[in-house]
Amino acid sequence: MDEQQAIARLKQGDLNGLEFLVQQYQVQAVHSAYLILGERPLAEDVVQAAFMKIARKINQFDSQYPFRPWFLRTVVNDAIKAAKRRQKSVSLDEPADEAVSDWLTDKAPRPEEHAEASDLHRKVWTALQQLPPEQRAVIVQRHFLEMSEAEMVEKLQRPASTVKWWLHSARKSLKVLLAGENHEQR
Repeated sequence: MDEQQAIARLKQGDLNGLEFLVQQYQVQAVHSAYLILGERPLAEDVVQAAFMKIARKINQFDSQYPFRPWFLRTVVNDAIKAAKRRQKSVSLDEPADEAVSDWLTDKAPRPEEHAEASDLHRKVWTALQQLPPEQRAVIVQRHFLEMSEAEMVEKLQRPASTVKWWLHSARKSLKVLLAGENHEQR
């Protein structure tokens, strides 16, 4: 079964189509939501809800366009909403979830490479979590999901200048946050 067949089956009410889509996109969707939310259980809940939402709204999907961006836009938007709803604040003093280093590190690095990579990932993770959800989302879309600015403009339904500004602001904030952490360690 390929993606188009899965979508056609799902449109006919066959949940095997949804199962295929889950197998194809679940890992990337959970990673995307996790990078925005910072909590794996919440990210998994957001993705599960997103799959259920697209199953209900699959007839709104235009099959002449790729499914992946349409679905991942749903995940990113829902993750942003969940981040805004979440009342508790994440302490930046607590170490990041160990799963982050598992996802972001090479499986067989040398010990010194592992230590350096782990430190860098911790720094980037800490800086990313200090950004507002919208800025985290554009960083995730551009650098993790590898969406072009044109795709982001289309999916976010915002002017190109707005998307460019969001990316610029997010990158600038990350640069300042990462530079500040390097100065603290000297």
